Amino acid sequence: MANITTLLFDFDGTLLDTNELIIQSFEQVLNSRYPGQYTREDILPFMGPTLKESFDTVDADLSDVLIQEYRTWNLANHDQLVKEFDGVSETLQRLKENGMKMAIVSTKRNNMVMRGLQLMGLEDFFDTVIGLDDVQRPKPDPEPLLLALERLGSKPEEALMIGDNTHDIGGGKNAGVRTAGVAWSLKGEAFIRSLAPDYVLQHISDLLPITQGEKV
Repeated sequence: MANITTLLFDFDGTLLDTNELIIQSFEQVLNSRYPGQYTREDILPFMGPTLKESFDTVDADLSDVLIQEYRTWNLANHDQLVKEFDGVSETLQRLKENGMKMAIVSTKRNNMVMRGLQLMGLEDFFDTVIGLDDVQRPKPDPEPLLLALERLGSKPEEALMIGDNTHDIGGGKNAGVRTAGVAWSLKGEAFIRSLAPDYVLQHISDLLPITQGEKV
């Protein structure tokens, strides 16, 4: 098995704790239009898919309007409600020093990914960012992962996709790369394990021994 040279990271829920921001954004939009119909538990399935996919299940005719309302509230409250997961900056620094090629592969629009990266001071760690604006078919389609690999000059067999959700692990498998699920997923470690990733990270620093070819 080839050594891992390339790390493809999901962003929300993996590196940046946007869980509360996303949940509250959905709550604001849904409760204003459908009072009392959506609990926090009902919103969990919306974590991971694109906004279009999520709001189409609510009301396909109103989807574009709901997306705009979501984005307006999300943008206004973004900086107050997001924070980096424990150890992310330090671990990315060490991975970069170890020569890892790293990319973000997200289902968010590029400008919002960059806003989060800049807010946390993480933008210099990544060689490229693949967001919703770059692809026709988002994760779990392999297109965004394969585009990231093309930009990085890497092959699937030397890459690892790290994420907190079905789209990340499924996208990794569809692209032929190894996968790592994060135990801090809002949906829980048991959910992540049910997706059968190659690795389950208890902490972001678990990537250090994995990329050195050690067991974790």
